Amino acid sequence: MADGGAEYGRGAAGILNALTTPVLVIDADNRLVFLNSAAEIFLDGSAAVLHGHALSVLVPDDSPVFRLIEQVRRTGSSLSDYSLLLDSPRFGARTVTLGIAPLGESESDLVITLAELTIANRMHHQLLHRGAARSVTAMAAMLAHEVKNPLSGIRGAAQLLEQTVGEDDIQLTRLICNETDRICSLVDRMEVFSDERPLERGPVNLHEVLNHCHRVAATGFGRHVRFVENYDPSLPPVLGNRDILIQAFLNLLKNACEAVPGTGGEIILATAYRHGVRVATGGTDRPVNLPFLVTIQDNGSGVPADVRGTMFDPFVSSKPSGTGLGLAFVAKAVADHGGIIEVDSVPRRTVVRVTLPIADPAQQRTHDRPARTQTDPS
Repeated sequence: MADGGAEYGRGAAGILNALTTPVLVIDADNRLVFLNSAAEIFLDGSAAVLHGHALSVLVPDDSPVFRLIEQVRRTGSSLSDYSLLLDSPRFGARTVTLGIAPLGESESDLVITLAELTIANRMHHQLLHRGAARSVTAMAAMLAHEVKNPLSGIRGAAQLLEQTVGEDDIQLTRLICNETDRICSLVDRMEVFSDERPLERGPVNLHEVLNHCHRVAATGFGRHVRFVENYDPSLPPVLGNRDILIQAFLNLLKNACEAVPGTGGEIILATAYRHGVRVATGGTDRPVNLPFLVTIQDNGSGVPADVRGTMFDPFVSSKPSGTGLGLAFVAKAVADHGGIIEVDSVPRRTVVRVTLPIADPAQQRTHDRPARTQTDPS
């Protein structure tokens, strides 16, 4: 057992030392009073040597870690910061997901967790789903210009041919028309990704949005599903675009409804306040608070392993007839709202978590640029 952990009990220290995530405990003077085995590896030093050292010996005084520590002490609530760069002469530059929380009933001791690069990259990948959605931006613009015009000519020629060919060949001309219409429809659905104008956003009651999506699903594609709602009615409005949020959550519900079994299918819709989630979004390094959490849980077969890492990429789909644009639209919509989306999936339990910013009561709806109109590309 690490020497610095004796005062916290052999059982607790043994559990913490078994974890692969570095865990530190600091006192009121920001001195190390406990390190688990993973923290010893991360900090390149034993608990016996590092115990009692000031955190500033390991992390520079101007590190944002100390600002976050002060905030936790001031508010008394836990805080997380994703993709935080720690730069130290001892362990070099590492990108981590940092978690800080008060230690039980202690008024001064704090627990610090450091999720190393591999886990931080997972969240970073979720934050960069916007890149996956926007990877088709140039393609969409090119297709709209270079493909739709020739397709119109091909369809017109096929219609003219239909007037002159025999009965046996009419089916071929109609096939040409149907296929050109299908391709044009696909291009139309892709054009949504080429719109880079900022969304017009304002306060949105997300519970009304979710109730609307629930009603649409229950009377249509989700008639065979049992829906369970577990909402926190005290949550404030989010800062968003109502129409686009409706379409995004409808897409997620449709995916969940198609995943659950025909008999016994269940989807749980829940909202909660997610304390201390701060991320840098929208091309800025300024962290934004994202406290509004929406979860959609289904008891389907789960996301296939071969598409789990790319499920939000355009044209990636596990459905035989899927276009792979529905979830790409969701990724772009969430990213455009400054939010994040995460998915955990195992058989019989897939959970989609969408975290969004809440509306500032003093914040007014911006009209500096025209709002865009988006359609469902799924």
